[in-house]
Amino acid sequence: MEKLIPLVNQLQDLVFNTIGSDFLDLPSIVVVGSQSCGKSSVLENIVGKDFLPRGTGIVTRRPLILQLINLKEEESNSDVNHEDPQQDSSNTDGTTASLENRSDQEGYAEFLHLPNVRFTDFGKVRAEIENETLRVAGANKGINKLPINLKIYSKHVLNLTLIDLPGLTKIPVGDQPTDIESQTRSLIMEYIGKPNSIILAVSPANFDIVNSEGLKLARLVDPKGKRTIGVLTKLDLMDQGTNAMDILSGRVYPLKLGFIPTVNRSQSDIISHKSLRDALLSENDFFANHPAYRAIVNRCGTFYLAKTLSNLLIAHIRDRLPDIKARLSTLISQTQSQLENYGIFKVSDKAQRGIILLQAMNRFANSFIASIDGNSSNIPTKELSGGARLYSIFNNVFSTTLNSIDPLQNLSITDIRTAILNSTGSRATLFLSEMAFDILVKPQLALLAPPCHECVELVYEELMKICHYSGDTDMSRFPKLQTALIETVSDLLRENLSPTFSFVESLISIQMAYINTNHPDFLGVQGAMSNVLARKNQHLTTRRRSASYSNPVVDTTKNDNPDSSITDIASSDDVTSVTPNRKLQNFGSDNLERKTFLSYVFGANNSVKRAPMHSKRLSNSLSLNEPVHMLSDQTNTQPQSNYANSFPVKMTDLSSEVESMALEEMTEREELEVELIQELITSYFILTRKIVVDQVPKVIMHLLVNASKDAVQNRLVSSLYREELFDSLLIEDENIKSEREKNERLLSVYMQANKMISNVF
Repeated sequence: MEKLIPLVNQLQDLVFNTIGSDFLDLPSIVVVGSQSCGKSSVLENIVGKDFLPRGTGIVTRRPLILQLINLKEEESNSDVNHEDPQQDSSNTDGTTASLENRSDQEGYAEFLHLPNVRFTDFGKVRAEIENETLRVAGANKGINKLPINLKIYSKHVLNLTLIDLPGLTKIPVGDQPTDIESQTRSLIMEYIGKPNSIILAVSPANFDIVNSEGLKLARLVDPKGKRTIGVLTKLDLMDQGTNAMDILSGRVYPLKLGFIPTVNRSQSDIISHKSLRDALLSENDFFANHPAYRAIVNRCGTFYLAKTLSNLLIAHIRDRLPDIKARLSTLISQTQSQLENYGIFKVSDKAQRGIILLQAMNRFANSFIASIDGNSSNIPTKELSGGARLYSIFNNVFSTTLNSIDPLQNLSITDIRTAILNSTGSRATLFLSEMAFDILVKPQLALLAPPCHECVELVYEELMKICHYSGDTDMSRFPKLQTALIETVSDLLRENLSPTFSFVESLISIQMAYINTNHPDFLGVQGAMSNVLARKNQHLTTRRRSASYSNPVVDTTKNDNPDSSITDIASSDDVTSVTPNRKLQNFGSDNLERKTFLSYVFGANNSVKRAPMHSKRLSNSLSLNEPVHMLSDQTNTQPQSNYANSFPVKMTDLSSEVESMALEEMTEREELEVELIQELITSYFILTRKIVVDQVPKVIMHLLVNASKDAVQNRLVSSLYREELFDSLLIEDENIKSEREKNERLLSVYMQANKMISNVF
């Protein structure tokens, strides 16, 4: 049990020397109280040395971790006979003195920030505390959380660890910060809020105990008073005839650990340099001779307080040590796991570096392939990634874009009429021109090229994203290696992009190179004619019904049932041959002109043809309402001389003829030819689009995706596995290196602390 407090002291030294903070939440006694409540005097009485700074305002501005270590007789003698060369050399500056010139009963002090320097003059200990406080906290009376660690070795102290905190003040004085109260309160709460701390609340007896700032703060974190012990100071300054027995008995403010009364030196005693030895004797006399306290004299005074605190701390350490050991085990496990994430960096020889490099390349390649195949261990749940995005590009983006293209996009009726006329040459044709179909369908097939190119680019960009996200956390240890891996795979993707792009272009060019009108899925002229006639019959039937509803007076001499007449006309091979502007007025008349199926294809002598494109430039002798039979084999009724004289059109004016075509009325044959061409173009475009939707993803997968997957491993090895590149590629990132070394230090500290506890526990 005697080893428990030294064990905690060793652990404190270990963690503060290596880490700088008490991460283990080691058991300790925290001294709190208001300013000028007597905290410093209590500590000096326990130590038996006058070593703490004194003055007005806040004097303690940094936490002071005070470790009291009891020296046994043999340890004192060994210290007396020991000479340290460093101590002899330090005597030149007057800050330390050799133990040979001091009595072993005087003891000595050591600061953690001044290793191997012993202070036997406790006046210089006070000066060092002031200087260290000024160095860190500054001269503006502000406070700082960085603690000062002080060890005091003496035969007259018990093993004990105390933490002295700044006294709580209400009003800033002088150049103190305006928020000095909140700063101090925050610092105190940080220490007493730890469950492993014992709170030593110091309160002056000559003030109302219910107004004690130390007890108020203690109650905030320890409302039941289980780990709070009270100390009453200045009992000799209480009013005559009063005492603190009600407080000491727990009737006023109950605490499980109770209250202990002390009497310290007054300000006049300090000024007159009254020794602590005399002060302790005066304290004993006070309690022994006081009528109220002499019955409990064995539970009063500094010696009883020190003994109680030592026993209390030992018991507290014993109770909390299993939890500390369990916490250490958890920290060791967490730190080892963190180090495994950073990896074990051993590059003692070239072979070891080669193994590290090969493993990194293998993990990178496997991660790249697994992301495409959907076998990655880190599958995101918020968005599509890897191979799923490639599937979405092919089946959603690409196919939707192609299906949204209008087969007749940018192709007007004027364009079709012009192409038909140009393909016939100088004479009229009997059959629909196949040359016009070829000329018109190829530009429409070219509309499929841009979406195909965009699909290739989207897949390439997605593969580049997969490349940048490939690898694991260990890869980030070597940023140059990671960059080299990404650049190598990026070069491979760029190499495969060019042939993929060319092949997709060739695929569209192949479709445009040969228009296969014998394809089984192609509609053909007969199928197109059937569709066109079906639409015409349906349109004609609709018009007749509309006309019958608008004109109820109908000649029923031909047929009693108008609907049956409409049905017969719609189902027959003949179709009414009237111009679009005259169909409605000629509907139902006896002079309705009828034509055969062949008349739509080959034309008829009695059909009314449109005026030629240059008809608007004819002479006034030619009536605009008189039809001109350009395609008729009959002799033109208009005199040749008049026609020839009325045609002064220049070649430069032909462009305006094309523009006027859209405004002119088409003949039935021209309407039929235009609709047939549109039907054939639509059929062939849809046929080709199906082929492209199927072939382009296959080309991309074969030439870009699968080719990259198959070659990535070999490309990485052939490009990067070179002995001259080992040193440059395996340079560890500075931040990761720092974190890894930090975790290695932490693990070493944890292991040492665990070993210390295991030796005792």
